[in-house]
Amino acid sequence: MIELYTDGASSGNPGPGGYGVILRSGSHYKELSEGFRKTTNNRMELLAVIKGLEALRKPGQEVAIYSDSKYVIDAIEKGWVHGWLRKGFAGKKNKDLWLRFLAIHKQHKVRFIWVKGHAGHPENERCDQLAVQASLNSANWQIDSVFECGNY
Repeated sequence: MIELYTDGASSGNPGPGGYGVILRSGSHYKELSEGFRKTTNNRMELLAVIKGLEALRKPGQEVAIYSDSKYVIDAIEKGWVHGWLRKGFAGKKNKDLWLRFLAIHKQHKVRFIWVKGHAGHPENERCDQLAVQASLNSANWQIDSVFECGNY
């Protein structure tokens, strides 16, 4: 079982943002983070999940994803994303990321676990630190060209 902890942060919404991810399996531990010059919190929350899943080397893994994002978890657990897909994401944002998520999600056996944000959960707090640090590091910001061009 792989544990994947995720968080995203954005100031301004839109504004600078970042994501943080912790991957843990047995004695293996890895942290990922990246910042963007203009994005939204929802994009960073979803991108954290995507980047974590994309970091897995073998398909078919059992993955427990811990997230404080009701946006991400509800969209998946309540099946909203499948309705959005059937309707071509009409009127919905983040189509690019949702399509990317759906492609990587089906390669694994994934379950989501909601954790309350900023409630002292050690891995969630660390992911938040990683996301905030990445969002503040303007020297290493990436450009979310899909978002900035309005094609999200």
